Amino acid sequence: MIPRYARPEMVAIWSQETKFRIWFEIEAHACMAMAELGVIPKQSAQNIWEKGNAAEFDVAKIDEIEREVKHDVIAFLTHLATFIGEDSRFVHQGMTSSDVLDTTLSVQLARASDLLLEAMDKVLSALKTQAFAHKYTPTIGRSHGIHAEPTTFGLKMAQAYAEFSRCRERLVTARAEIATCAISGAVGTFANINPRVEAYVAEKLGLMVEPISTQVIPRDRHAAYFATLGVIASSIERLATEIRHLQRTEVLEVEEFFSKGQKGSSAMPHKRNPILTENLTGLARLVRSAVTPALENVALWHERDISHSSVERGIAPDTTIHLHFALHRLAGVMEKLVIYPENMLANLNKLGGLHNSQRIMLALTQKGMSREHAYRAVQASAMAAWRGEGEFQSLLNADNMVSDKLSSDEIAEMFDLGYHFKQVDEIFSRIFSG
Repeated sequence: MIPRYARPEMVAIWSQETKFRIWFEIEAHACMAMAELGVIPKQSAQNIWEKGNAAEFDVAKIDEIEREVKHDVIAFLTHLATFIGEDSRFVHQGMTSSDVLDTTLSVQLARASDLLLEAMDKVLSALKTQAFAHKYTPTIGRSHGIHAEPTTFGLKMAQAYAEFSRCRERLVTARAEIATCAISGAVGTFANINPRVEAYVAEKLGLMVEPISTQVIPRDRHAAYFATLGVIASSIERLATEIRHLQRTEVLEVEEFFSKGQKGSSAMPHKRNPILTENLTGLARLVRSAVTPALENVALWHERDISHSSVERGIAPDTTIHLHFALHRLAGVMEKLVIYPENMLANLNKLGGLHNSQRIMLALTQKGMSREHAYRAVQASAMAAWRGEGEFQSLLNADNMVSDKLSSDEIAEMFDLGYHFKQVDEIFSRIFSG
């Protein structure tokens, strides 16, 4: 993670200060639960909670201790004891490091998910606004990058809205799956700690109890979580790529907002480049790069090892921070997107109505012509028009195979643009029925 692609609210979740505060809360909640069970004195649990809450943990001091003991949780507990005093002997009873580390990661990923969901809502709002503003703005649909048939820019935005709605649903599911708590002790048997402690800590932290942990929370949960973030990143890239294509000079149907005083090139003063959507494409690659390591983390040795640890220390903050930044950037791009309906219409008409070829072919089949012969007849006129040998409509009227079946008025009616948009309301009702 670098500050250039980070927002402070997400960065704060992954700070050392936040991590140590969560570590303390887990330990203190566990002490309170053990006090209720009569394992430790209630006054000691209360002292631990009050003194720890008032403490300002010294990250540098904890790091210094870790350099000696070579163990991060022990370093923290040693530092914590300086605030707690004699009652510190009751801290971490029956627990193991993974209880603290894994549960903390669950808390952080759940909090990160909440910020991601808020950012996705901004994207969805921007897409919905553009979809309804351009519900009937005609533009050419392209397949293989080539003119196909007319669509509307609103439908493009509605498609993106539907895709990000699915992404949001997946993230809600992934958040629920990752938000689990494990306070089960060495190899997950609860030999030295009561399962009711785990339930107490889980409730206090807003987590679910991990049904069975093997000292660690099973990493299939994390794999599913990061895979979900990877899919979201791909959806970001899909929309960003669409904007980049539509901003090309030869197309120029939309354009990223270009602010006063902005400069597009150090060499060429005329440049207005799609730098934001290009940036989003790159950020999507970074987010997806976490998916394979997360999948490989699933296969740990026996009840646990720490081969996953170094991976997660990197991908958990970096991936959520990058995706959070990307979603906010995408929302801004779509909110401020400059749209050129006149260019869309000009591009749509560039080939002189060739986009109506299917409709004419179907009309010929309705008049009794075989599909193969209808295709051949329409294609002959279409290719002639493509070569610049005449207007498509005129060429159709001059073709005996076509004119024997369709009158000139019928052919002219086939060039009505509104024909292509008669189901737009139906499509919108499917997407925005709520």
